[in-house]
Amino acid sequence: MKCPVCSKEMVGQDFGIKVDVCKNGCKGIWFDHEELVKLDEKNEGLGEALKEALNYPRANDGSRGQLLCPKCNIPMQIHKYKRAKEVNVDECYNCGGFFLDSGELTEIRDTYMSDEEVAAYMKKLIDEVPEYQMAKADIKRMEERAEATRRYAKFMRISYWLGREK
Repeated sequence: MKCPVCSKEMVGQDFGIKVDVCKNGCKGIWFDHEELVKLDEKNEGLGEALKEALNYPRANDGSRGQLLCPKCNIPMQIHKYKRAKEVNVDECYNCGGFFLDSGELTEIRDTYMSDEEVAAYMKKLIDEVPEYQMAKADIKRMEERAEATRRYAKFMRISYWLGREK
């Protein structure tokens, strides 16, 4: 398989699972579907190849354009990795593969977030959306109005006249 960045041949490496590394080029790593989640925490994976890959310096400055998937040959999508809020990854939405530039696996492992941290980060992101805040305020106003209407119209219910409602 050819590297999507430098077009050099990628070689299989054993990180505890088999991945493809651009060993003779940009040092990027290809993960097939569901492989990256097996290596994204510090205590996962093993072997000299993994240690070597974790020592490669960061190579992508973020100005590179969209990559083509080395398996499907379709454009890959760039987004933040779900467990490391500051690391951009390239993902193929067709085959589910990930391409990490040199140094990105180390950054993912260094900034890996627990479930609680992910929930807090998501809440922070959502709370920063102005439309969300406006919608929350609208819901609060509607609830207050519904309560006021309920109190105002309570005498119209039969339970009021039977003495069952205060």
